[in-house]
Amino acid sequence: MMPPIAFGWIDVEVSRSWEWEFAQVQRLARRLGYRLVWASAESVLPVAEQARGAGAEVVIVPAPDHLGPIALNAVMGVADVETVLPRLSFARWRLTEGVRP
Repeated sequence: MMPPIAFGWIDVEVSRSWEWEFAQVQRLARRLGYRLVWASAESVLPVAEQARGAGAEVVIVPAPDHLGPIALNAVMGVADVETVLPRLSFARWRLTEGVRP
């Protein structure tokens, strides 16, 4: 049985040390038991759409600033989010159909 998929995302515009962040994302994915796939450098799709296309259960980023608020909201519609530093976890949005307040 294949392990679940994690989608690695590093925003090169905010990256402080690409090589170090790459290694940290890989390490966290391995520790959490995920098979890591990376964003395509050629893709023009938003990170949420790339993660959905990859079948990812989680998106792993080096730090919270690698996803802006709009991208974070979109990603949380399709996958959990894990950050390396600080170590944070965000559960994806769950739809509750038919529930009345």
